[in-house]
Amino acid sequence: MLYHLFVPFADYSIFFNVFRYVTFRSIAAFITALVFALFLGPIIIRSLRTHSAVEVIDDDVPEKHRLKQGTPTMGGLIILFGLLLSSLLWNNLTNSFILIMYLTTVWLGVFGFLDDYLKNFVKAKKGLIPMYKLLGQVSLAILLTLAIYYSSSDTSVVTTMQIPFLKNIYLQLGWWFFVPLVVLMIVGTSNAVNLTDGLDGLASGIIIFAALGLGIMSYLKGNFVIAKYLNLEYIYEAGELIVFISALIGTLIGFLWYNSYPAQVFMGDTGSLTLGGILAVMAVMLREQLFFLIIGMIFVAEAMSVLIQRYYFKYTKKRFGVGKRVFRCAPIHHHFELMGLHESKIVIRFWIIAILLVAVGLSTIKLR
Repeated sequence: MLYHLFVPFADYSIFFNVFRYVTFRSIAAFITALVFALFLGPIIIRSLRTHSAVEVIDDDVPEKHRLKQGTPTMGGLIILFGLLLSSLLWNNLTNSFILIMYLTTVWLGVFGFLDDYLKNFVKAKKGLIPMYKLLGQVSLAILLTLAIYYSSSDTSVVTTMQIPFLKNIYLQLGWWFFVPLVVLMIVGTSNAVNLTDGLDGLASGIIIFAALGLGIMSYLKGNFVIAKYLNLEYIYEAGELIVFISALIGTLIGFLWYNSYPAQVFMGDTGSLTLGGILAVMAVMLREQLFFLIIGMIFVAEAMSVLIQRYYFKYTKKRFGVGKRVFRCAPIHHHFELMGLHESKIVIRFWIIAILLVAVGLSTIKLR
């Protein structure tokens, strides 16, 4: 909004010229989102507690989580409001990448909100029926695939994926593989982030580092000179994504003020389902699916631990009559809890691994 309001005056005053630069607007978006989150936090937390939108602890998590019973949930509203308000102020609202991000945020935010609403207000224990939730994620993925594919003047480029660590090596996915890959990424990442959101500050911190990696990549690919020097493909509209990502990081840091141990609020499906989808869609638009796989490996590990646990238990129960487990509890962060590690130590160590993964992912840029 401010971009469209002040840029026309840039020809008359050098002061307004700064609104043309994504670097200035990114910093402004970060600060604005952080302030919004800090300001909105107490208001939304108080409202959630008033309406009894509080966490109900599952029976299959470690016993110490019983102490968290009654903590307000649906704190993802803080994140979404801070993100959207800041982005609307500082982004170029005619940029197709930003419009796609708005569609992703609102669409998945609605489904995540419905899930939380049914759990906390209607008291439906399972929330939104899993089939309906999956339908919402898949329908968004298909819609976005069509939007990304047909918005490009060269559709063959859209379905191309660069291979990290290798120079000038690209995979031409083709339409037949591109569509299911995008669907899998959006649905998989959305649910993987949801599974990761099990300890105070865990998901928020890891998402911040993953978003930082994607933000750096969007800046590099959106700058013609830098992209050419680093042998990256130049994507004209990618630079504007850094403003949106800065707003995302700002609002997540603001949310961590209330979500760090001991948490005053949980993000709930309103936040986790939406944020996972946001990360996946950005990776697709940047054509950096494999880069995202590297920097988001913790999400993969969390999801895989659940799948391994579930199917191994079913297999052993069918084979031997008694179900056996690979992990003490899944997702895997609960396994470490039951090993005796304190929650805060697990969170910090997962953050450190996330930083390492981003560093490894970024190191592939020079190797290309």
